Amino acid sequence: MRDAALPNLRLLPRLQRRALGGHPWIYANELAMDAASRALPPGGLARFVLDDGRTLGVGFFNPRSLIAGRLLIRDAAMAIDADFFSHRLAAALALRRRLFAEPYYRLAHGEADGLPGLVVDRYDTTLVLQANAAGMDRLSDLLVDLLARLTGAATIVLRNDTPARALEGLPSAVTVPRGQVAPSVPVVEDGARFAVDVLAGQKTGWFFDQREARAFLARLARGCTVLDLYCYVGGFAVQTARAGAREVLAIDRSEPALALARQAAAANGVGAACRFERAEAFDVLARLAAEGRRFELVIADPPPFARSRKDVPTALAAYRKLARLAAEVAAPGGVLFLASCSHAVEEAAFREAVARGLGAARRTARILRAAGAGADHPVHMNLPESVYLKTLTLQLD
Repeated sequence: MRDAALPNLRLLPRLQRRALGGHPWIYANELAMDAASRALPPGGLARFVLDDGRTLGVGFFNPRSLIAGRLLIRDAAMAIDADFFSHRLAAALALRRRLFAEPYYRLAHGEADGLPGLVVDRYDTTLVLQANAAGMDRLSDLLVDLLARLTGAATIVLRNDTPARALEGLPSAVTVPRGQVAPSVPVVEDGARFAVDVLAGQKTGWFFDQREARAFLARLARGCTVLDLYCYVGGFAVQTARAGAREVLAIDRSEPALALARQAAAANGVGAACRFERAEAFDVLARLAAEGRRFELVIADPPPFARSRKDVPTALAAYRKLARLAAEVAAPGGVLFLASCSHAVEEAAFREAVARGLGAARRTARILRAAGAGADHPVHMNLPESVYLKTLTLQLD
């Protein structure tokens, strides 16, 4: 895999500081690009060098992407071969085994695990991969073999249908290179059992990143009426019902997701406490407010409102509106949980949008918990822009 004659790509002298400081990405405008470098195959290995000739490191290069370089290692003498990736995957797996007793988690989370552009979610003996960078896409066959060997997985799915792939010039596809996929795949979380669609569900089928939020809200749910907006396959709804919520109304616009949510509620013995309704969240909130309905716990975990920076103003307006409408149906002293998984929306802007929405509803609040994704979604120390999930749990006056 490693070629002694790796191409050298030189960083421009005035644009080296960020990479020298430890940032793992090198943007196209930071490189001295010529016709030869632009003709290199996307996702191949390259040596990135400073203006004075010193080697910065070795990584993937994609001349078609704004993120042209993704560093793998600063030590240019280290071989980038099958053993290299096996060791990286084994280290990621070892961390998750320290975190969780059961094999349901995000096994690899991109740059933070030294595997730029790679996502791997584990559902016991089923693994779902997303190769969101050209370099990892080229290694798909190797990664499938290594992961099967490390985990004993019987089924491996490539969910290469993310919007990020288009930015890398990669096609969208869903394939099953190993094993066979059942119509639904089980997930076990904190004693509850769910079923997910790993072929067509959102992301890889389940949102492991909200595990800790679900556990926290479950502790607040006993005896409460709960409104769960964007409920998907029932993660929050079922966990709050299992914790003793008196009544749960769960809303989503996807009938296939709601079918899995109803299945989960029944499987966990809380079918009588949960009611699932197909509708748009904003429409339901307006209707419930007009009816004078109030809930002691309101949960809103929407899909991304911003896919890129140009969408941020519209997204912030949507978060303001969501906060306002959700506050209008939250009971005095009730709890409101709001989340944003939009990469482009920064945490401070999200908080301000929520605060403005609460102000428009004439509600005041205190923050009980402000958090991001769980520990199986680590963040690279020098890549703060990879933080995507922001959540606020508020008690309203």
